[in-house]
Amino acid sequence: MSRLGDLIRTERLRQKMTPKQVARKCGVSESYLLAVEAGTRIIADDQARRILRTIGLRQQNEADFSLDDIAATVDLAQANPAVARAVEVRKPAPEAVRVASTEPEKKGGDENVAGSVWLDALKSVMKNVPVMNAVMQPVDHRLLPILNGRIEGANPDKVFYFLVPDDSMRGFRVHQGDLALIVPAQSPVDGALMLVDLQGHRHLRKVKKLDATTVLLQHYNRELEADSLQLNEMTFIGRVVRVEFEP
Repeated sequence: MSRLGDLIRTERLRQKMTPKQVARKCGVSESYLLAVEAGTRIIADDQARRILRTIGLRQQNEADFSLDDIAATVDLAQANPAVARAVEVRKPAPEAVRVASTEPEKKGGDENVAGSVWLDALKSVMKNVPVMNAVMQPVDHRLLPILNGRIEGANPDKVFYFLVPDDSMRGFRVHQGDLALIVPAQSPVDGALMLVDLQGHRHLRKVKKLDATTVLLQHYNRELEADSLQLNEMTFIGRVVRVEFEP
């Protein structure tokens, strides 16, 4: 069980709450919550904080739970062979061997090596994805799993969240303050929501290709509007693969 999973279960029991009660309040399934408590499920840091708040631990924050702590809700020893080797290094020697040894005790040797391997393995299955504002400055981060070396099929280092700055796309159910997960795309994708640079300003727009050189950029606040532009008038930054709504 991970430190986080152990804390959730202990506090849930202290509050006399059932897994079903906590899961329902957090908008997750009971089986998901039990897997988190057991340390067999990857959980994003924002979801972890939501569960902690639900059971009354509002003081917990990123300072209390590191990337290592939160990601440890998954059995990394099964996810990555390097972790299994690190776990073996961390295991204490049998008592008889320790007593018989005449070598001075080494401080921080194997443990540091194991810790390094553990963190290297962690980085291969999890990624702190930055949240970028409208001027492309990082303002936050979200923890996402890496599957087969990719996030949503893209290079993990190229993926980021865009903090939606306004309600110009609310007709497409994207509101100010939402987080749009962006994967790189330098060419227009017909029918997709895309992040576009127009004269130095970043905007989310729905793209409709008119011909080889012209696209329609749609936005929808109070009513649907569209701008017909030439490809050389804009720069495509990426495609929206999903939008996460802040609770």
